[in-house]
Formats: sequence, C-alpha cells, structure tokens
Amino acid sequence: MLEILYEDENLIAINKPHGLLVHRSSIAADTSLFALQLLRDQIGKTVYPAHRLDRKTAGVLLFSLDKETDQLVQPLFANKAIEKKYIVIVRGFCPEEGTIDYPLAKDNGTVQEAITHFKKLAQAEIDIPSGKFLTSRYSLVEAIPETGRMHQLRRHFAHILHPIIGDRPHGCNKQNKIWKETFEMDTMMLHARLLDFIHPHTQKRIQIEATLQPEFHRVLEILAIPNPYDHA
Repeated sequence: MLEILYEDENLIAINKPHGLLVHRSSIAADTSLFALQLLRDQIGKTVYPAHRLDRKTAGVLLFSLDKETDQLVQPLFANKAIEKKYIVIVRGFCPEEGTIDYPLAKDNGTVQEAITHFKKLAQAEIDIPSGKFLTSRYSLVEAIPETGRMHQLRRHFAHILHPIIGDRPHGCNKQNKIWKETFEMDTMMLHARLLDFIHPHTQKRIQIEATLQPEFHRVLEILAIPNPYDHA
C-alpha cells in the first residue's frame, strides 16, 4: 500500500518509495510496478501525474484526479509557482549555503537555465578511508530547485564536487562502493520532502510533507545525524 499524504476531490499525493517508477517507460523495461497504476488500483480512480520524480528519488509525488485539475496544476510546476524542497546526503563537507547557477543540456543538446539553492543542515565523518583520505565526510543538505530540469539536483551537486550518495551515474563510484560493500546500501540519498503551492480550485495554500523512507533513516543513523524533521 502506498502512503497517502494528502487527498481532496481534485488532488492526491503519495510518499513514493525509492526505486519506484512514476509510470511506464521505454527506458525501464525491467519492472512491472509503477506508482500510477499502484495508486489507481489502491483508490479505484484514474490518476494523472502532476510532475515527475526520478525512479531513485523518494518523497512527495502529486497526482490530479481529473483532467481539468491536471491542466491547471502542470503549469504551476512549469511556471515555478510550486516550491519544492528536497533533502539529500552528499559527499564531503559542502558550504553552509549557496546557489548553484549552472545551465544543463538536454539529450538533444539544448542548454537550459538551471538554478538550485541549498543549505547545509548537518555534517558527519566516519572512520572509513576514501581514496587518499583516512576518513569519509558527508553533509546533510536541504535543496530548493528554482528550476525543474532532468536530474537537476544530481547533476548540480556533482558539478560542485559534492555528489549525492548512491547516485549513478552522476555520483562518486568510490563512495557508492563503500556504502554497498560496508553497509549493503545502494539507495540514492535524495528525498522530495515538501511541496508548497496554492490550490488551483480553492486558492488555499497547500503544504504537503513526506517523512523520510527507512533506508534514508538508516543512513542518518550510521552517520549519527539526527533527523532534522523529527520535531518539525
């Protein structure tokens, strides 16, 4: 059963687990489970994905329950009228805060503006050698993408040399190997924590939050970092 975070007569949101595709895709013929079909079968209604999350990304995933709402909600994402907040674990001690303004190319070569704001919430160091270093360092980061490009957060944090743990192909192979061999962990540490927007029908402000998935909790425990949202 999918965890339902929010539901009204027009919209429904779930806490998507890591590894679950939003819908059928030609690039992932190895699976028969999709969030769209699972949710449709669970609630007995047709659902329309209002946006996308990578297969490897967990967290808030919003659906419309009718075509009219879908036509109203999708432009909110396109026009930056929905604030999205993510939480990530990256390699190294990143800056306390900053903005990554780095254009990203689409598959067809078209270059698009891409902007991500971020703030470090905590950092940790564990006694496992990494390359020429005697220890491995990590940061827990809140990321707010101003734009919504393909793999934007993954590519942006790799660009500033703080790749997301568990990411492939944009991440750090050495770190991914450490986590898989030492902790049997190969989940990407990227979680869509919050959507904040004005409901297109009621004009009321809606905030939908998703708690961290179990594997994300486990990594925080390994790093001895408290969940910053436990008392939110």
